[in-house]
Amino acid sequence: MTLQSDIDDLWARKQDGLTASEATNEHRAVLDEFLEALEAGEVRAAEKEGGEWEANEWVKQGILLNFGLRETEAREYGDVTYHDVLPLRETADLAARGTRNTPDGTVIRRGAYVGGDAILMSPAFVNIGAHVGDGTLVDSCDTVGSCAQIGENVKLGANTLIGGVLEPVEDAPVIVEDGVSLGAGCRVTSGFVVGENSIVGENTLLTPRIPVYDLVEEEVIYGHLPPERRAFTRFVESSVSDHDLIDGGAYKPAVVATSVEEETLEATEREDALRE
Repeated sequence: MTLQSDIDDLWARKQDGLTASEATNEHRAVLDEFLEALEAGEVRAAEKEGGEWEANEWVKQGILLNFGLRETEAREYGDVTYHDVLPLRETADLAARGTRNTPDGTVIRRGAYVGGDAILMSPAFVNIGAHVGDGTLVDSCDTVGSCAQIGENVKLGANTLIGGVLEPVEDAPVIVEDGVSLGAGCRVTSGFVVGENSIVGENTLLTPRIPVYDLVEEEVIYGHLPPERRAFTRFVESSVSDHDLIDGGAYKPAVVATSVEEETLEATEREDALRE
């Protein structure tokens, strides 16, 4: 049987009532093999097909099984005892690929993939099912949520939140494509897709519920930022702007997207000195 068919079979057993206390060593061996495949980048929670990102439902089911068919245990991390269904990811393989993770706060959970020549600064958290591509910088106080797919040569500014989408299993997670630069304090949630080589200004919220005013194509879009855009937050008039209780009007956030300018690219490239 293939790993996918093993997970499909185990998922069906879980739906029929299999519990963590009833799970056997054979069941846990399948779950361990699945986590190893995630960490090796052999399977991913979402992949691009025909220009569109689609969830691999069986992969997300495998992640959920690791919660549903394991029991919480006391575990050790340094001098700290914590309680979880999974231990943290082993990181001995990262050094061989030229990846750095700084101590005292860089947490990589089991089932997360981290590529080569990447940098993870503490404190940072990379959750199960996340995929962090080669050459990517995860800066201090960043969170990469469960199943989030981060491309190659991406820069996540300090205090950036990349949300996770684990359920429903058919929904694609947050996607940040190759070459993207997110400024400090950005938040990307609810399956939003950031197109490749885009540059997003500080403290910008990207979520399907907030409109993107794309000034390049002269259209309003939701749920994604096209490739090669410079995006930043602006505020537009709200539907309750003329309410008597609101002095001066009410506004709601929106995202404005323009073409990437040469001077913007030069500013983002300065961080390459970190690797020299």
